[in-house]
Order: sequence, then C-alpha cells, then structure tokens
Amino acid sequence: MMDANQVAELRRFIEQLKLNPSLLHDPSLTFFKDYLRSLGAQVPKIVKTERDYEDTAETKPSFSPSYDDDEVTESDVDLDDSDVVEPDNEPPQPMGDSTAEVTDEDRDAAQLEKSKAMEAISQGKFDEGIDYLTKAIMLNPSSAILYATRATVFLAVKKPNAAVRDADMALQFNPDSAKGYKARGMARAMLGQWEEAAADLHVASKLDYDEEIGSALKKVEPNAKRIEEHRRKYQRLRKEKELQRAERERREQQEAQPNFCFSFNDTGQVISIHSTSELEGKTKAAKKASRLLIMYFTATWCGPCRYMSPVYTNLATQHPKVVFLKVDIDEANDVAAAWNISSVPTFCFIRDGKQVDKVVGADKGSLEKKIAQHSSSN
Repeated sequence: MMDANQVAELRRFIEQLKLNPSLLHDPSLTFFKDYLRSLGAQVPKIVKTERDYEDTAETKPSFSPSYDDDEVTESDVDLDDSDVVEPDNEPPQPMGDSTAEVTDEDRDAAQLEKSKAMEAISQGKFDEGIDYLTKAIMLNPSSAILYATRATVFLAVKKPNAAVRDADMALQFNPDSAKGYKARGMARAMLGQWEEAAADLHVASKLDYDEEIGSALKKVEPNAKRIEEHRRKYQRLRKEKELQRAERERREQQEAQPNFCFSFNDTGQVISIHSTSELEGKTKAAKKASRLLIMYFTATWCGPCRYMSPVYTNLATQHPKVVFLKVDIDEANDVAAAWNISSVPTFCFIRDGKQVDKVVGADKGSLEKKIAQHSSSN
C-alpha cells in the first residue's frame, strides 16, 4: 500500500505529464514509458521544430562503441531450448561385426528378436526392447532397419548420442533410410544441434514425410533460422571491422609518408578527421594558408546533429575559403578527448592554430553569424 505522501507525489507527477507529455521521453523514465505501452497506452511522439533543435545539444553517452577494437564479441542467440536434454555419455552400444556373413537362419532369428523387442516396447519396457534389438543386430549387423529402430527407442529413453550412433549406422547401410534421417534429426534436436537437426529432418521429410517430422521441424526450424541470422550478422560485422582496419592502416601509412603535405582546394567540401595526427596536419596547413578552420564534432546517434549536418555542408559551399572539418566523436574519440568535447553538436573555430570561438548545440543562426564574423579576414 502507498502512503498519502507517495500518492500525492504521484498525482503531482501525472499533472506534470499532462502539461508536458514530452517528459515521458526522458531516458530516466524509459521503464515507465515501456510499462504504459505494455498496458496498451499510446505515448505521443516528440515532433521537433527547427527552433527546438537550435536549443538542444546531446550529451555524449558514458559508453561509446570502440571502433579501434578489431575483435567482435558475439552475443548469445535467443533460442527455445526447452526440449534439450543432457547428453548421454555412456559407452557406445554394441554394433556387431558388419563384415560377418549373415545366413538366412540368422535373419530369421534376428526378426524373431525384433518381434520380441516391439512387444516389450508396446508395454513401455524400453530397456528390455533395446536388449532384444541389440541381440537382433548381433545376428544381422548389416540391417539398416534394425539400427534405425533401436535409434527410435534410444530417443524414447532420452539417449540422443546413442540414437545418433545407431542412425549413422542405419544410413551407412542404407543412405536413403528415412527412418535413419528422422531419428538422427530428432536426436540432434535433443542435443541442441539445431541446424544439423533441421538438415536431417528436411531429408527425412522428402524421403517419407509424416506428421511427427512436421511437428519436429516446427520446433527446430525457428532456432536454426535464428542461428543462421546470427551468423550472418556477425559475419557482416567482422567484414565491417576488416574494412575499418584496412582504412585505418591506409591512413596511418599515408600519414607516415615523410613528404606528405596537406593542401586545400577551393571546393567548399567538408573534410572528415579520423585521428589527432590528421587534425594536426590540417590545422598546420590552415595556419600556413591563413585560413579560418572550423571543427564540427558530431555522432551518428545524435538527433540535433542530423539536423545540422546538411546545414554545415551547405555553409561549406558558401564559404570555400574556410576549412570545414567534421569529427565523429566515437570514431575519433582521441580527438574528442583532446578538445574536451562533452556534448554534440559542437563547433570550434580555429585561427592560427588557436581556438577563437565556439558554438554548442544546433544553433544555426549563431553558427552562420560566427562564420561570417571570423571568415571576414580570409
């Protein structure tokens, strides 16, 4: 039960929300917003005007992804493993001598043992059934159907590894054994080997479909697809890391060239900065050319930055004598740290290697005014 003071505080909070629903979008109230949505409530979206953007600047989050780390740490895949069992690690079951010559009498005796096994299994005596089937296999060790049948009994007693061994033997003697693929697929599902299980069950379905295979596929396929999507995602991330590393190495080699020099063409372009050494070169070149240099600190996650980026690009075309630089604070975090950047967007004005002015936030008017002010001597 809530006491009177708590109820009063809650009432005041609700009144504040009525006056300003945008408070719900405060990060600290995410839990409350999610709760309202779980009840079916509609949370109004924030529609920002140009003026709203001019009054805002986003603070850099306490955690930023490290673009310099070439290792990709994979997260766990969310799988339904409710039917997965502990693997059976018992010694392999007897398989018989596959090279032995089998007589008609042996086949008849094996068939008799199989009949006894089926009778025991129908009564729920699975261990007894396995014993009879083992005797049958010893009499006729090259019979695919005997191995496949014993595999199904091992499934019934939750011994998937034993079932896989028997299914392998069945498929060795009969590569088109639907029962062998089915038993191995279901055993692999018990072991959580989802992709292998799906492959086996699909083959079994093509050879001899039954409802049990269809039911198993409905459980197995979603997990197999999640694993495939997960693999593709991290293959893509690793490829991106490789490209980033190659680009970084290219820049480092370029910067290490002894006669490397920076120059600016009067094209009105925005130049991206990736490292402190690259920035130092641009700053020296701008100083030597007696040009105003502007550093625009931005981030991909910053909403106001998405508003200011096209504005900044347009200003660069209007002022071709000014050096317009852009720094992603997550990609070039060493540059952001050196300039003590705590929020974005931030615009630093540099003249003769020294900061002469600064604009913090998406203030288009102030940015245009200060560019006009400081570029007049260019």
